[in-house]
Amino acid sequence: MQEQLKIAGAFVGVIVGAGFASGRELLLFFVDFGVWGLVGALVSAALFTFLGMALAGLGNRLRATSHKAVIEAICGRHLGRFVDWLITFFMFGVTVVMLAGGGALLEQQFGIPALAGSVLVTLLVVAIVCLEVQKVMVAIGAITPLLILVASAIALYAVCTRSQSFAALDQLASQQEAGTRHWLLGAFLYVSYNIVAGAPILAILGGSARNGRVAVVGGLLGGAALGGLMLVMSAGLLSRLDSVAALPMPMLSIASEVSPLLGLVMCLIIFGMIVNTAVGTLFSFLSRLLPAGTAKFRVGAVVTGMVGFGCSLVGFISLVGQVYPLFGYLGLVLMVAVLVGWVRRGNAAKVAVV
Repeated sequence: MQEQLKIAGAFVGVIVGAGFASGRELLLFFVDFGVWGLVGALVSAALFTFLGMALAGLGNRLRATSHKAVIEAICGRHLGRFVDWLITFFMFGVTVVMLAGGGALLEQQFGIPALAGSVLVTLLVVAIVCLEVQKVMVAIGAITPLLILVASAIALYAVCTRSQSFAALDQLASQQEAGTRHWLLGAFLYVSYNIVAGAPILAILGGSARNGRVAVVGGLLGGAALGGLMLVMSAGLLSRLDSVAALPMPMLSIASEVSPLLGLVMCLIIFGMIVNTAVGTLFSFLSRLLPAGTAKFRVGAVVTGMVGFGCSLVGFISLVGQVYPLFGYLGLVLMVAVLVGWVRRGNAAKVAVV
């Protein structure tokens, strides 16, 4: 069971920073659709569960050591190259969003100007990428279970202490500008851009699992955990939509409402997850282009960090609204490819048995 939990934990750790920690992403794709957004969260939960199981299982069947092998196997050589580069440059896009998110977090909690906060986060992320990246990521990733517990408790508090009925909140949600035109499309796009970030780690961990069942169960547990967290957090954010709709870090606001100390704890947790995700995505982006551990790699980290910081000046809310929906549409290609690849290989296995 320990190996399954390792796969599940790694999957959750990668996705949480990019798509959950601040709560802004959930507002965009679910909460702004009101009650129907909660139905969309259920759809996304089912998709996360299936894709986690499928990607880890495919990685194990192919004994994958990188996402490239899995992507080419399910997409073919030509489409596989496109999806491979899609994943690579999505890593850079997520890094930019995280740099902006770190600045927005420090501004909301401590009043530090967003520009100064983004500079601090950029320097920290680049320094970690140039040094002991794996050890730091493991250390920060260890707070993922704490984030899940705290975020779930905060969300349940928001639901139980809401001042308006869900009917009134649903009406308020209809006045917000959602990330897509329809709640079901939002559910698919949310999963598709997140799975682009999660595919590399799932493929690699699935490939290293001792057998297919371990890989599949690990991916399934990770997907189910993400789905449950997403649903609970979305319900909590909808319960406080009247006060958090315009905030860059809505979950932090609700935590501070409960207690200033809890707000500080939540701030530190979100900051750790932002740094963890930014380090992981920047490292993945660079290692696809340059050999890791070399002088060129370190120079590339500094240059990419500077470019990423420049791009982050657009602002966290704007970036989430622009970058994530775009990569969500592109990530649909990967979702369809995984589904087709899973079905084909399942049929092939049945034929082989017969």
